[in-house]
Amino acid sequence: MTQLSYWQRIKIAFQYVMPQLYLTQLAGWFAKQKWGAVTHFAIKLFAKKYQVNMQEAEKTEFTAYASFNEFFIRPLKTAAREINPESTALCLPADGRISQCGHISDNLLLQAKGHFFSLEDLLAGDQALVDAFKHGEFATTYLSPRDYHRVHMPCDGTLTKMIYVPGELFSVNPFLNTHIPNLLARNERVICVFDTAFGKMIQILVGATITASISTAWAGVINPPRAKEVKSWDYSGDNAPTLRKGQEMGAFQLGSTVINLFQADRVRLADNLAVDTVTQVGQVLAYKK
Repeated sequence: MTQLSYWQRIKIAFQYVMPQLYLTQLAGWFAKQKWGAVTHFAIKLFAKKYQVNMQEAEKTEFTAYASFNEFFIRPLKTAAREINPESTALCLPADGRISQCGHISDNLLLQAKGHFFSLEDLLAGDQALVDAFKHGEFATTYLSPRDYHRVHMPCDGTLTKMIYVPGELFSVNPFLNTHIPNLLARNERVICVFDTAFGKMIQILVGATITASISTAWAGVINPPRAKEVKSWDYSGDNAPTLRKGQEMGAFQLGSTVINLFQADRVRLADNLAVDTVTQVGQVLAYKK
């Protein structure tokens, strides 16, 4: 393993001591402000720094966004993302890069080389869900600040359960994901369970430092406020939202991470997926087995 430099060690240590919640709340406050020309200038600087492709956005001008939050969750032009139409194909849920993907070894998922985390930790101890997804498949997609921040459905699905799990707000960038053990199972997250033609599927929206909020299409903003305990919502009958393949299911106000879980022997992940594979909404994530 490559020895870390002094500054890399400082960067990791800072994650443990910095006021994560305060910084995130401050970022959330700033992102809501509508300061006219000041906001537009700041958005322009951000877009230039992170090389945001504004030509695919529905509104291409920086002045079209009254706040950073509007800019972060900007919709794309109708034709910007093509959803794979094959009935046996599941689609990628987000623009970004594959952080890890592959087989769930009993109850363990690979976070990064040398680091694993368990289904029990990730799913907040929900034993029924843990048992349902042992030996299944998973894919973790990292959304950087430059990426489109809306999250879409890989396939048709009916929501059966949503769980909010409070937690840390570590940054989820690739370097820290590699060096902070159990990071994805320690961070705040929203777990969404769907019934699909491919078996049960879980799509998890993971929070991070300065990710001001996580929202879903059916419940709106989940956080803030940030509860101190695990909260769960069950959906059934007319109360159960059904979403179509490619439909928006959630959004981040600044990028973070999406984790997809599939049951054993239900899907085969696409052959081209590997660490650092660039992802786009609508491209193939997996095929039905």
